Amino acid sequence: MKVEETKLDGVLLVTPKVFGDSRGFFLETWSKDRYKEIGIAFDFVQDNQSFSTKNVLRGLHFQNPNAQGKLVSVVKGCVFDVAVDIRKGSRTFGEWVGFKLSEENHQQLWIPPGFAHGFCVLSDTALFTYKCTDVYTPSAEGGILWNDPEIGIDWPVENPALSDKDQVYPQLRNLPENRLFTYTQKEAIK
Repeated sequence: MKVEETKLDGVLLVTPKVFGDSRGFFLETWSKDRYKEIGIAFDFVQDNQSFSTKNVLRGLHFQNPNAQGKLVSVVKGCVFDVAVDIRKGSRTFGEWVGFKLSEENHQQLWIPPGFAHGFCVLSDTALFTYKCTDVYTPSAEGGILWNDPEIGIDWPVENPALSDKDQVYPQLRNLPENRLFTYTQKEAIK
């Protein structure tokens, strides 16, 4: 497996080994010991899937408390996946990274607790999977406006299809202080 660090401490782009022949392919999408070796030493407690059509944009979402780390990938289709650092005190606070994840490249993005997450669908449809380190907690749900100009995400879609919630989330600068995470050096080393 190939592991690439990103400019955001802790966010990793993972490319599993794919074994293929004329019959198809096989790949390992999760192994506790192997992923622990690359710094993903969390227990996953919930798996989710979402199905979306072209130009759907979901995000930018987080949970606090009950922060979720997410290992995300695409089973069918292609998405542009984004992580935004919302950890007070981090040198990259308010910065983002984005990657195309697809059924062809089999890549995964590891987004640790302390980040907001979102994606938009580039293919006709997409089946997206999430392994989460904490369960969904409606009372802890939060979000940031998908097109916050101060974050400046270069989304590769025009006029995305958004949920009612995603249209009205606040800009990062208007999030209440207690909704943000606090960066610690210990998290970066994990």
